[in-house]
Formats: sequence, structure tokens, C-alpha cells
Amino acid sequence: DPHGRFSIDPQFGIIRTKKQLDHETQSVAVLTIQSQLGNSPVYSSTQVNISVTDVNDNPPIFLTKSEKVTISHTQPPGTAVYIAHAEDKDSGLNGAIKYSIASKQSSAFSIDPSLGVVNLTRTVFADKQQEYTLHIAAEDCGSPPLTSWLMLTAVKIVILDINDNSPSFTSSPVSYVMEDVEVGFPVHRIIAEDPDEGRNGQVTYHILSGNENKAFALDKITGVLTTAQLLDREIQERYSLTMMALDDGSPALSAMQVLTIIVLDVNDERPIFLKQLYETAVHENQDPGEFVIKVEAVDRDAGLNSLLHYEILPGAGYEKFRMNSDSGEVRTTASLDRETQEVFSIKGNSVKYLPSRSSTAQLYLMVLDENDHNPLFAKTQYQTSVREDLEEGSAVLDLFASDEDDGLNGEVTYSLIDDTFGAFAIDSVTGSIVTTKALDRETKSQYTFRVVASDCSTHLPRSTTVRVVVHIDDVNDNDPIFLQNPIRALVPAETAVNETVATVRAEDMDLGPNGAVVYSLMTVKTVFQINMKTGDIILQEPLSSKDLSTQLLVMASDQGIPPRTATAMVII
Repeated sequence: DPHGRFSIDPQFGIIRTKKQLDHETQSVAVLTIQSQLGNSPVYSSTQVNISVTDVNDNPPIFLTKSEKVTISHTQPPGTAVYIAHAEDKDSGLNGAIKYSIASKQSSAFSIDPSLGVVNLTRTVFADKQQEYTLHIAAEDCGSPPLTSWLMLTAVKIVILDINDNSPSFTSSPVSYVMEDVEVGFPVHRIIAEDPDEGRNGQVTYHILSGNENKAFALDKITGVLTTAQLLDREIQERYSLTMMALDDGSPALSAMQVLTIIVLDVNDERPIFLKQLYETAVHENQDPGEFVIKVEAVDRDAGLNSLLHYEILPGAGYEKFRMNSDSGEVRTTASLDRETQEVFSIKGNSVKYLPSRSSTAQLYLMVLDENDHNPLFAKTQYQTSVREDLEEGSAVLDLFASDEDDGLNGEVTYSLIDDTFGAFAIDSVTGSIVTTKALDRETKSQYTFRVVASDCSTHLPRSTTVRVVVHIDDVNDNDPIFLQNPIRALVPAETAVNETVATVRAEDMDLGPNGAVVYSLMTVKTVFQINMKTGDIILQEPLSSKDLSTQLLVMASDQGIPPRTATAMVII
């Protein structure tokens, strides 16, 4: 925006005009807009093409001046005697011109409303009228239309050499021009020959139609056609100009030729990817050479200038892929492993040379999971110990198996594959092992079973088995039990002191201190004593007549906390 005609809101991106616009001065503004996030050095840019819509603010302007034209009375009706030429700086209908003759003396003449060519409508004779004054109007097709006037005076008729030869084109009807030539570059020279003499043989050249956007200018004397605007083959690659060669005879004779101008391509366009972001997915564990995606870019240039070369730019993981330089197909160069890398973000480049022009697109590649991993327990075997008085439904052990796969392939469920005698169950989701009934160490002190962890793949699920050992710890839940109760012993009266007269035995099914039994006498003032460990009843004093019949109460106690007891009667 070298003239400062526009402004842009730096926050909202709204483009506004700062100055009055003029379609005739600048019909198209190409603005380069840059966006930047904060103070980041990274920015993005784009182009905004602003077309200035024409308003009918310019009247036609005659390029031909009022002048005298000499004609011969021998000219037949239909002869072109003059070309009125006006230009309108506006565009479209606002710049399209219609010609007309407005004078009352115009019955002898007509004018082509599009071309401005004034023709005889009948034969004119000098003895009837020597001079005609024509008022020619040029009016554009705008709304409302604007009009300019030209006064044309025809001098009295004189007898001249008859202009009986029309110009004849000798130059080629086809011309070629490169699209990057500067304004004013000579494109073609139009040559027409007229065998008449003098002014009758003097030829001028005119563009009647086809000069779209006024792309070319013509020297009407030399016939040299030059560029009046910068050309762009990608916008228009062919022009068909209707050319007229007009001699200066009276009346003037003309010839028409359609000149075709072909704009040749220059490598001035940048390749453009059809997408700026390509997204796709590829399965892991596939053989190298697996098709991934095809990218495509287009170039508005033609021929060799539009030939593109595709490549992958260096970056993380790019070596696992290759891109066909001609077709843009992307294939793998190695087997992919989702568990190692799940996502690849690489850049594809389309480039052409002489001069080098390129563009870049982003490729986002997701590696899809295959069920190639077994669930994995943290240990090869699990052991735990629980008390035998654990309530039903209590957690015994929490197992966890991980699976590196994704989705259902990595979702793990748990199950028991051995008989636990109804003592345990496992939560299929959490892997928590719980009791399903009351435990009794005295019935079974250890359980060994296997747990299997399986993934949830719908196709060939994978599993892992682990061994679990549960030890049941003892609780003091059993009383001592005497093997015999009551116990009868016959002791001779002459039994010596410190002799064992009887032995009591009690058993406790518990373990350790809970099952270690000690004995004591509950009877006081007796001549007997009991060994607390062996249960032997020993005579401490000589027997007397009063000791001939004795009953002893013996207590057996375990050493649990709290201790459990049992009693037995010893009759002596």
C-alpha cells in the first residue's frame, strides 16, 4: 500500500480506506497482511486482493478533433468517411461508448454506434450542398450516462483521384509475447499495404475491439503494438484484437484483421498444496513400503514451469517415510511401532526450479494400534499373608497388569483359573482379590492359584498368567482340649515323694503361642504339684490317711492373647 490508501485494525483485522479511491488510477490493490501472536518471532502472511468497483464519474473524451474531411461524389453509399474515436476512463458499461449523429443535416451520413465509423448513406452532390456539419455525440452506457460532443465539418466536394483500393494486411495475424515484459514493450508491428497514391494510400491503424482492460496501445501511424498494462498469463493467456487498417482517401477505405496475441508463460507462480494440513492413520507393524497418503500441489504456470518435485523436509521421525518425488505418494521406510511413537508430524515440500519456488504442507500421521503386547504383571509371583479371622469380602491382594497397546487392545480384565475352594474371587476390572467365605487356618493354611490377565481385543486377545500364594495366619480361636477327662489314677500309699502319679495331656490346634499349652492346679492345699509344661502330677509330701481319696482340678491354658483355657478332673 505505497500510497497509504488503507488501514487495518491491529486487533480485529478490519481493513478500512484512509483516502478517496479512484478506479481509474488503481483498480486493484494487492495488500500483504501479516499476523503475529504476541511477541513471537513466528508470523504468518496472506494476500488480500481489493477490487475498486468503478463508478461512472468520467465522460467519454474524444481523441479525434473537429476537422474537415474531403470526399468525392463518386463514393457509393456505405463508404466510411471518418472514424470518431473517444475513450472513457471508466470500466464495464460505464466505459462502453455509443456514438450517434445529432445534427439535422445528418441524413446523408450514418455512424456505427459501436465503432464510431461514419458512413455515407447516399450519394452527395456538390451542386446541391457543398458542406455538411455533423455533431457527433459519444455517450457511455453508465447509469446515468455521460455524453461528449464533437463537431465535424465536411468541406465542399471536389473531384479527386478515386480511392478504389482498400488496404491489405501483410503482417502475421498471430503474435507471441512473454508475460513478464514491461509496460511499453513492442509486441507486434501491423503492416497493411495500399496501392493507391497520395493520401489514398496512406494507412492508419486502429483497434476496434478485443483490447480487454486496455492491455495494449497502438501507434496508428507506425502500426507498432505495445503493452499498456502488465500481462499475466494465469489471468488471460490469449487476446483477439480486431484491427482496422484505414487509408486516408476520400472516402476512406478499410480492411479488418483479427490479431491473436498469445501470452507465453514465465515461471512466476508458486506451487500451492490442495491442503495445508494432511491427516491420516497407518497401522503399526506393517512391512516397509506401506502406502500412507498422497499429497498434491498445483501450479498455475504451464508446461515445464508447472512440473513439481515433492520431498519430505528433515525433521523428527522423517526418516521413517519417503515421498515419491513425482506423484507425492508417501510410504513407510520401516515398520512402525505405536508404543515407541504414536504420532508423526512431518512437513512435505513441493518445489520447482529455475527459479526455485516452493510451498510446504504439514502431514499429521497417527499410528494405529495392533494387539502386539501381552498384559504384563509387575511380579512373576505374588505372595501375601492374611489372618484367618478376616471378614468375608475383605481385600486380600490388589493385582495390576499393564498393557502397552491402545484401546481395547490395552484394556485388561482379570480372572481366576484355579480352584480356590470357594475362598477367593477377583474383581475382573480392578484385579482386587477378595475373600468369599470365612477362612480357617486349621482347615487350610495356604492357597495357591493362578490369575490370568487378558486384554479385550476383539481379534486374537492376548493374556498373561501369574501364580498367587496366600498364607493364612493363625488366630487364637481354639481352646485346649484334654485327651482324657476325667483322669483316674491309682497311687499306692507307700509312693515316694517326687514320684509322678499321673500325667494329663491337652492339645491346642492353634500355632505358636496360641497353641502352646501350660498346666496348673486349680486345687489348693494339696500334696500334689503339676509340671506346667509336661502335665506330670508329682507327689510333694508323703501320703496320709486323709489323702487316700483326692480330686484335683487341672487347667490347661494356651499362651495366646488373650489366653484360652480348659479344665479337667484328676481323681486319685
